[in-house]
Amino acid sequence: MGHLAVPTAAVLLYQLGLTTAIQWLALAENGSRVAWDKSHHCRLLAGLVPDQVQMCRRNLEVMHSIVQAASKTKSICQKTFAGMRWNCSSIQRAPSFGPDLLKGTRESAFVHALSAAAIAHSIAQACASGSLPLCSCSSVPSEVPRLDFRWGGCGDNLHYGLQLGAAFADSPLKSNKLGLQALRAVNWHNNVAGRQVLSESLDTKCKCHGVSGSCSVKTCWKALLSLGEIASELKSKYLAAIRVSHRLVGHRKQLKPTETDIRVVRETDLVYLINSPDYCTPNVHLGSVGTQDRQCNKTSAGSDGCNLLCCGRGYNAYMEEVVERCRCKYRWCCYVVCKRCRRLVERYVWL
Repeated sequence: MGHLAVPTAAVLLYQLGLTTAIQWLALAENGSRVAWDKSHHCRLLAGLVPDQVQMCRRNLEVMHSIVQAASKTKSICQKTFAGMRWNCSSIQRAPSFGPDLLKGTRESAFVHALSAAAIAHSIAQACASGSLPLCSCSSVPSEVPRLDFRWGGCGDNLHYGLQLGAAFADSPLKSNKLGLQALRAVNWHNNVAGRQVLSESLDTKCKCHGVSGSCSVKTCWKALLSLGEIASELKSKYLAAIRVSHRLVGHRKQLKPTETDIRVVRETDLVYLINSPDYCTPNVHLGSVGTQDRQCNKTSAGSDGCNLLCCGRGYNAYMEEVVERCRCKYRWCCYVVCKRCRRLVERYVWL
C-alpha cells in the first residue's frame, strides 16, 4: 500500500487561497542541493505550487537561475534592511512565513517586488553569460547609436528574463478563492512593480578599443544594474508605499488608495493592505521578532540609531575585542603583508 503524499506548506497555502507568491524562496536552501538533471526533482521540493512544478519540469535548465535568485533575494533583503526594526530576518523561514509576509503588509510588498525582480534579473544575466541553451544575448537595441560608439558585446536578455520570470513568480497568484482577491491583487501589483523597476534600470555600458588603450572605437550594450541597486530603489518605494483597498470601480474591482488625498497608484508604486506593527517587541501574531539584542549605532540619527532601533527604551553599552589587519606593507613582488591587531570597540544593544 503506497504512502499518501503530504502537501508542502506552499501547496497548502495555495489550496487555501493564501496567495502569497514567495514560498519559492525556500529554494535558496533545498534547491541548492539538487542536481536539476531529472524532472522528478521538481516535485520533491518545498516551496513550489503545482504550476511551478510543471514549469520546472519543462524548463529544468532554468532552475539554477531561479535558485540563485532565491538566495540573492534572501541575502540582499537582509542587507538592505539591516539597520531597521524589521530587518527581513523572517525571510529565512521560507516557505513557512509569518504574518509580516503573509497578510499584505508593507514588508510583504517589498519582498514580493524584490523576488519578482530577482528571478527576471537572474534569468536575463544567465542568457547573456551563455548558461541557458534556449536563449542568448539580447537583440541589438532599436535606438540608433551615437557617432562615438557602436552596438556590440552581449547585453542582458531582459525580454526573456521578464517573460519566464513572470510565468514562474506569478503562478501562485492564479487562485480564484473568494474573499482573498484583495491580497492576490496586491501581491500581483507588487510583482509587476518589481519587474518594472528592473526594466527601468537597463542602462548602456561600454568598452573602449584602440591602440595603447585609446578609445578610438567604443562598443556598447544594454546591461541591468546589480540586484543590490534594484533593492535600494525598491526600499525607497517601500518607504513611500501606498495603503490601498480593493473596491468596485465601475464594473470591476481596482486597487485604490484608502486616503482620499493620495494620488492615483502608479505601476511602479508598492502597495499594501494593512498597517505593520512597530516591530519593537516580539509578537508572533503580528509577525514581529522585536529588536532586543540588536546592535545599534549610538552616533546615528537614522533608522540604525539607538533611539529608533531600541524604540526609545534605552540601551546597554559593552566592550568587544576585535581582531583586524593593520600596519600593512607592500612586498616586491607582488603581495601585501599585514599584522593582526587587537582593539576594544564599544558596542550598544537594546536593554
